[in-house]
Amino acid sequence: MLFKIDENLPEEITEILNKSGYDAVSVYQQRMKGYSDSALYKVCQNENRILITLDSDFGDIRTYPPQNSAGIILIRVHNQSKKNLIDIVTLLMLKFERETIKNRLWIVEENFIRIR
Repeated sequence: MLFKIDENLPEEITEILNKSGYDAVSVYQQRMKGYSDSALYKVCQNENRILITLDSDFGDIRTYPPQNSAGIILIRVHNQSKKNLIDIVTLLMLKFERETIKNRLWIVEENFIRIR
C-alpha cells in the first residue's frame, strides 16, 4: 500500500510505515508543505496514495469523495501528542490487511473507526 502523510502528523509515522513494509512519503519529503487541501487530494489521486491526516476538511465526502481516491484516513482524536498519534497509526496497521481502505474514508476516533 502507498501512503502520503500530511504535514500535520509526526514525520516518524512515515518511518514506521516504511519499516513495516509499506511505501510511505510525507508532505515534507515531497516539499508540499502549504499545499491547499484540493491540491494535496489531487496529488494523492495521481500517485494512488492513501492520505493519512488530521485535517477534518477531508471528512467532507462531497468535496473529497473517497470513492475517487486510494482512500483517506482521518484521525480525529483529542490527544494529538506525537506519542499518541504514533501509537494510533501503529494500531491501525493491524487493520490494514483485514479491512479495505481503497475508495473509503476511515474516521479514526478515540475508541473506534468509522468507515464510509
